[in-house]
Amino acid sequence: MRRETEAHARGRIMRRTKSDAGGTITFSLALGAARQICRLTTTFQTEKQAFSYLHKYRTQFEQVARERLASGELEDGIVVLSML
Repeated sequence: MRRETEAHARGRIMRRTKSDAGGTITFSLALGAARQICRLTTTFQTEKQAFSYLHKYRTQFEQVARERLASGELEDGIVVLSML
């Protein structure tokens, strides 16, 4: 039970199957029961490469997304991220 609570407090990335253009992907950041839409723009040519990159640096992207959400850095209600 404790692990589940810690996971909800930290947030999780939930994959959405949407790719805007090549390496630009959209995903949901789970914050407890709430979800926040995020968009990551990469220089990769394929969605598979972009998702692989996202998962490799998942913890860092979660942290940046939470910081931007907390500071109100949204574009049309979306947290916009780029490569680290």
